[in-house]
Amino acid sequence: MKRLVPLSLALFITLVLAGCGSTGKNFPSGHVEEIQNGVTTQSQILDWFGVAFKEGVRNGNPLWTYQFDTYNYLRVGKENSKELTILFDENNVVKAYRYASNMD
Repeated sequence: MKRLVPLSLALFITLVLAGCGSTGKNFPSGHVEEIQNGVTTQSQILDWFGVAFKEGVRNGNPLWTYQFDTYNYLRVGKENSKELTILFDENNVVKAYRYASNMD
C-alpha cells in the first residue's frame, strides 16, 4: 500500500506533463505595430524579434516565419498561438507581413 501512493503520484505527474507542449520559438510581439512595408529592414526585424523559427524563399525573396504554439491535451480548446510571417524584397526591406495571434 505504501508503494501505491508514490506510484500513483508519479503516474499522475507524468500524465499532466505529457498533456502539455509547444511548437516553435516564443518571440516578443511588441514591435509588430512598428513594421512598415517598404521601410522596415531585415536588420531591424532581426533586432526586434531575433532569429526566425523558419526561413524560406518565395518567388526568389526571403521569407521569415516566427511561430509559437502552445497546447494542452487535457484542456481541449485551450490552444494558444501567434505567428508573424515576413516577406522581404530584393533589398532586404519588408515587402509584406502578416501577424495573427490569440495570445496578446
